[in-house]
Amino acid sequence: MAFEGILLGMGNPLLDISAVVDEEFLSKYDIKLNNAILAEDKHLPMYDEMASKSNVEYIAGGATQNSIKVAQWMLQIPGATSYIGCIGKDKFGEEMKKNSKQAGLNVHYLEDESTPTGTCAVCVGGGERSLVANLSAANCYKADHLKKPENWALVEKAKYYYIAGFFLTVSPESIQLVAEHAAVNNKVFMMNLSAPFICEFFRDAQEKALPYMDYVFGNETEARTFSKVHGWQTDNVEEIALKISQWPKASGTHKRITVITQGADPVVVAEDGKVKLFPVILLPKEKLVDTNGAGDAFVGGFLSQLILEKPIEDCVRAGCYAANVVIQRSGCTCPEKPDFN
Repeated sequence: MAFEGILLGMGNPLLDISAVVDEEFLSKYDIKLNNAILAEDKHLPMYDEMASKSNVEYIAGGATQNSIKVAQWMLQIPGATSYIGCIGKDKFGEEMKKNSKQAGLNVHYLEDESTPTGTCAVCVGGGERSLVANLSAANCYKADHLKKPENWALVEKAKYYYIAGFFLTVSPESIQLVAEHAAVNNKVFMMNLSAPFICEFFRDAQEKALPYMDYVFGNETEARTFSKVHGWQTDNVEEIALKISQWPKASGTHKRITVITQGADPVVVAEDGKVKLFPVILLPKEKLVDTNGAGDAFVGGFLSQLILEKPIEDCVRAGCYAANVVIQRSGCTCPEKPDFN
């Protein structure tokens, strides 16, 4: 079957612990809304505090896994997507396996005996979200697992690869292996800027992977941080998207396309030295549940049409559709069937 295993994602599988929190909680743990950070020691007590809240929800997450799950949902083609990452041998890990298989993903997890499955505190306030990730087992992924024949077979089979920038903190070696395979075999390699801290503190790893990226995704905050870090002296998202698309490439087969989302503002697409803007589907404020997973869902929707070799307009439209569905639900979850044509 032509679509079997066509899309492969690799990243940090995390169990989202999602709860609505108040201002006091945010200031107690020094958390800003609309941000994503890695947990420090001062954040560790918050996981138990959130778990004790009456409105707490547990949802299998992790940026890449969310995107792959949404792509699979949009495609409705069994076995089209695969995913690789590291979980612990524990209750949360079992929950993750069950959840991902239900979503139709072909998962090849590395299971770490000694480290618990990673979690991500999703603090929801006024519809906005802030993410605090305690990577734990997700941080233990090793390229040796990827090199095993049964796992490398997923790489060989896939034609499209998507990895969130968050994985740069875990296994740049694995990213490089997949990126080089994609370049040599004229396949499509895609990453996400993912968070301001990735652009700031993992700049070297990001720059090493950038020449291989055929598509770069991100949001306006990440794009502006990328610009600042590289001394471009512009906050103009269209300009930044263009500059990223013109960054030198490792292989000339595919031109690079940059896709930047801006919340309720239009999606910016830069390719061939030109910028196009695509409006998003506006949602009345009362229908917004939370923005957790909106960016991931956008990528998932986009990828679902890219795999079908649809034009970029359709990819963006599908991304906007998927994001619109997800922000009306808690976490990155989908109804049973998509209603996209």
